[in-house]
Amino acid sequence: MAALTASRNTPRRSGEMFDRPVEAATKIFAGSLVCLNAAGNAVPGSVSTTLKAEGRAEYDVDNTAGIAGALSVNVRPGIYRWDNSGGGDLIAQADVENTCYVVDDHTVAKTSGGGTRSVAGVIRFVDSLGVYVQTGQPVFPI
Repeated sequence: MAALTASRNTPRRSGEMFDRPVEAATKIFAGSLVCLNAAGNAVPGSVSTTLKAEGRAEYDVDNTAGIAGALSVNVRPGIYRWDNSGGGDLIAQADVENTCYVVDDHTVAKTSGGGTRSVAGVIRFVDSLGVYVQTGQPVFPI
C-alpha cells in the first residue's frame, strides 16, 4: 500500500475487553479462563498445545447447540487468580515472573506437562488461595 497523503481518523479499541466468537458445541462459564483455539474461537481453558490464553469470561455463554460464532463472549485480559495445580506442578513464590500453563478453565501449572499444555501467562503473585497470572495482552494507558 502507498503511504498516506492526507490525515485520517484511525479507529481505536481500548483493549480492555474483546468480544470473541464461541466455538461450536461449547459452554463457557463466567469467571473462567478463556482461550482461543486454532480457528480463533473462544473455548474454555484445557490441556492442549494449540490454545492462546485470552483472559476471563465476563458472563456465561452456552453455545452447546450452536455453530461456531453463533454466540460470542466478552473476554477481559488482565491479572486474575487461578487455582494452583498440585504435586510437581505446584507453583511457588520462587516461580513469580515465570510462565505458567493451562490445565483447565480455572487451574494453572508450573510446567507444560511434557509439552502437552499451552501457555497461560506470566505468574505475578502466589498466595494460599491461588496464582495471579497475567493473561492476554497487557493494556498500557496512554
